[in-house]
Amino acid sequence: MADFKLHCFAQSGNAYKVAMMLDLTGSAWEPVFVDYFVGQTRDPAWRAEVSEMGEVPVLEHRGERLTQSGMILDALAEITGRFGGRDARERREIWRWILFDNHKFTSYFATHRWLRTFAEPKGHPEVMAFLAGRISNNLGIVERHLKDRPFLLGDRPTIADLSLAGYLFYPVEETGYDLDTTHPAIAAWADRISELPGWRAPYEAMPARAAVAA
Repeated sequence: MADFKLHCFAQSGNAYKVAMMLDLTGSAWEPVFVDYFVGQTRDPAWRAEVSEMGEVPVLEHRGERLTQSGMILDALAEITGRFGGRDARERREIWRWILFDNHKFTSYFATHRWLRTFAEPKGHPEVMAFLAGRISNNLGIVERHLKDRPFLLGDRPTIADLSLAGYLFYPVEETGYDLDTTHPAIAAWADRISELPGWRAPYEAMPARAAVAA
């Protein structure tokens, strides 16, 4: 029996952050498919039973239900003893990057991807240009930081890396960003994460649709 149940869908990079952590720590987990594209997270019953915030990821573990990817990653670092801070200074540095990620790095990148690929109608050109400007600035910050270190905190990966990398493993045709060409330090960093034992790409780790009974 799985120790963890993750309410998720494959297109969610925020859910993927948690799935990646579960895979990299060798945790026994199973996905619970959430049909976001038919409005499941907007359903009042789902919000009452699963998440009042109407979002994935939601992680179930030993009778506790956890929401918000940054907090879930922090809890999993504590539970598994992996990818967390080794002291108070490192824990503060991890949260500095997670807060930057949630507020700026993931938020603009994910919104741009959604409006470019999944939304109907697609994003207005002026909105897309605004988001692209913010993305360029934030990618530049991370690119410069990673030029002289393999991971955000130095020589080893932490949950800060998993948080910021959550949307970077989706296909270029979805994101519109070929990081190998535009941001080589970020691309090399993502490659190092993908080489960690247990890593799987988002469309391998999580279901994109409900399982069909045989």
